[in-house]
Amino acid sequence: MYENLVELSRWQFAVTAMYHWLFVPLTLGLGFIIAFMETKYYRTGDEFWKRTTKFWMKLFAINFAVGIATGIILEFEFGTNWSNYSWFVGDIFGAPLAIEGIFAFFMESTFFAIMYFGWEKVSKKAHLVSTWLTAIGTNLSALWILTANAWMQYPVGMAFNPETARNEMVDFWSILLSPVAINKFLHAVTNGYVLAAVVVIAVSAWFILKQREQELARKSIKVASIFGLASLIVLIGTGDGSAYNVAKVQPMKLAAMEGLYDGQEGAPLVAFGILNPDKEILEEEGEEEDPYLFDISFPKVLSFLATRDFNGFVPGVNDIIEGGYEFTDMEGNTYIEPSFEVKKEMGSKAVNALASFQTAKESGNQAAMDSARAVLDENFKYFGYHYVEEAEDLVPNVPLVFYAFHIMVTLGMFFIVLFIAFWILERKNLLEKKKFRWVLWIGIISVPLVYICSQSGWIVAEVGRQPWTIQNLLTTNASVSGVGSGNVLTTLILFIVLFTTMLIAELSIMFKQIKKGA
Repeated sequence: MYENLVELSRWQFAVTAMYHWLFVPLTLGLGFIIAFMETKYYRTGDEFWKRTTKFWMKLFAINFAVGIATGIILEFEFGTNWSNYSWFVGDIFGAPLAIEGIFAFFMESTFFAIMYFGWEKVSKKAHLVSTWLTAIGTNLSALWILTANAWMQYPVGMAFNPETARNEMVDFWSILLSPVAINKFLHAVTNGYVLAAVVVIAVSAWFILKQREQELARKSIKVASIFGLASLIVLIGTGDGSAYNVAKVQPMKLAAMEGLYDGQEGAPLVAFGILNPDKEILEEEGEEEDPYLFDISFPKVLSFLATRDFNGFVPGVNDIIEGGYEFTDMEGNTYIEPSFEVKKEMGSKAVNALASFQTAKESGNQAAMDSARAVLDENFKYFGYHYVEEAEDLVPNVPLVFYAFHIMVTLGMFFIVLFIAFWILERKNLLEKKKFRWVLWIGIISVPLVYICSQSGWIVAEVGRQPWTIQNLLTTNASVSGVGSGNVLTTLILFIVLFTTMLIAELSIMFKQIKKGA
């Protein structure tokens, strides 16, 4: 029953998060595209740009409204389904969420109202400022949410208080400015920019195919292709940073991303591969299965991405479990990585020391409290390993993470070609030629592809870090609330129905608006 509760709670949160991420990235990118277009109107006074801005603004508004609903539900689930997690880290995790709600969301909501309803009520300059502040506000909201998520994967700037059994913030800036947080924010928002650019190109391609709104379509494609290509360059750069950060703070995730079971120096990067379903962890010597049925790899590239050394050692799944290899962490500390058994022993010492501290506190024994506190501090780094039952539990779903990662990368390369093709064809006035109609159709069918790419990124990030809700400190099975699994199943079904209905309604409204045109 307890295992069902954990799985159902994970499914409920995953469904809510994935539906929410259907709406967020379009808002992140479309806000800036609208701001660029209105800036053009402000500078030229050309009514065409005003009409174009207002058209895309309507699609932004529809998406913005639905995204709010899913986001609110997502935050409530931390209290309803993950109360142990919220208790353990609420003093830290709650801060960026509170800032997001009080500052960023308030900012974007306020200026959104002026942007959408204030065309004839405020000056051109005030309206332009409101549009830019709306775009900035949506991205600031993402900043605080992504900072909270990054902290879960790289917990810094905190201290554990055994008096309350809670983690407390001691350095806000190290949380906000950690390399993981900065990279995650840039990677996630530029993903949104790329997605929005693809959507704008697809809608514009449809207009050209229907021989409607030709000027709006061509100029929108020009803006979107340049914006998308520039964003994709940043996205690739932050992807490289993500690989390096993951190698330092979540090496098991990196191993799953590449299907790497046994570490090696000069490790290759798999460009394309099919995993061997018979491959298992910790196989007997002489009975090891090849990890791939087929693969195309770039020699030594994974080592460079992970260590900045083409001959650097990258640990695989088995190495991380067995330990014994030299590892350099994010702070630059080099040590021999402990085995799972050693980490579990240290985690159990930390948990038992916490219990001893609480007992000593109740009896007023200060010496015993100090002794227990010393043991706790010495072993706290692996506190969460106490709750990991078997070494196999440290390994995420390798096929899911592996294929999601490679789908994401492959589609990213495809979008580079897409943006360049549309930019060149628009520049040479060839998009309306019949022989290039197939390119327009590719632009349209790229919409589901870009959403698959976006969702794949989150699958890698979140499934890849299992079994942890907080890396090395708290497992998923120790984070859930003590609610009935039947209640979670009921709300899961309700959320699926509700979110699907909202998605259908949003798509219906957006399609009607697109067909209506500017």
